[in-house]
Amino acid sequence: MKKAFLLMLIIVVSAFGYNRYNRFVAKNNIPKTNIARTETKAKEALAFCKKNNYNEDFCILIDMSIHSGLNRFFVYDFRKNTTSLSMLVGHGCGNYPWSYDWSRDNPGFSNTDGSHLSSLGKYKIGKRAYSNWGINIKYVMHGLEKTNSNAESRFIVFHSWEKVSEKEVYPDGTAEGWGCPTISNNNMKILDPMLQATKKPVLMWIYN
Repeated sequence: MKKAFLLMLIIVVSAFGYNRYNRFVAKNNIPKTNIARTETKAKEALAFCKKNNYNEDFCILIDMSIHSGLNRFFVYDFRKNTTSLSMLVGHGCGNYPWSYDWSRDNPGFSNTDGSHLSSLGKYKIGKRAYSNWGINIKYVMHGLEKTNSNAESRFIVFHSWEKVSEKEVYPDGTAEGWGCPTISNNNMKILDPMLQATKKPVLMWIYN
């Protein structure tokens, strides 16, 4: 009995040590963001905005190919041709438990109601309204493509959530919801005035 207990203790301690080592290695090998990819998307986004009479000062780009514990939500300044703000953003959990980060490095995507997944594609950020989440502000999202056409009927909105961190948490991921792009409360306090001030609709583009 003693031997079995000691063996189990050794296994637990070894596993704990191995996990800590892996986290140490991961934190010291953070993947680099592909800036060129963001810039390419920004050029395409600006062309879309000019053609469709959208805001030509800035847009929001969300690169879902980036680990959810790293900044992948970019406010791109068209005037200065650079990213002005970078932050964390949550995605849909799918069949995984809500509010955890189990799909942090490999999210799924769907346009189907009840899938609890985020939808890829371009969105028009619409009406500002009351939210039960975060700082009680949400923005309606209008899907502009076949891949996100059900956004409104699925109640996919842009809002904040206290579970989303202010800083990068890699190798951990950002808490996952039911498909809404969610940012931290403080970051929403920064973005909300920007969205309220614009006279033209703002483009949000979620891609992978």
